[in-house]
Amino acid sequence: MHAVTRTYIGHGAKELFDLLEQRKAEVEKILRGVEGFQSYLLLRTEDGGVSVTVCKDKAGTDESIIAARDWVAKNTSELDVRPPVVSEGPVLLQLS
Repeated sequence: MHAVTRTYIGHGAKELFDLLEQRKAEVEKILRGVEGFQSYLLLRTEDGGVSVTVCKDKAGTDESIIAARDWVAKNTSELDVRPPVVSEGPVLLQLS
């Protein structure tokens, strides 16, 4: 498995997470369409938020990065959100 985190902070980040919360069903539909999708977490932080996507392989997380970037560009132009800090790598341990 492979995971990617996208950390949004700064200008527009809090508003982005408000919008993501309001449009959960739309976000879920997009991510469930990613090949090899396993799980998704969205957490709010004091200064924005973090999303975590887990897929069967790197190809899936790469697809999720593109899907997230496209959704943010399409839906948040008025927010002027800074690009996220992206971190990714193989999953070493997953507990549920």
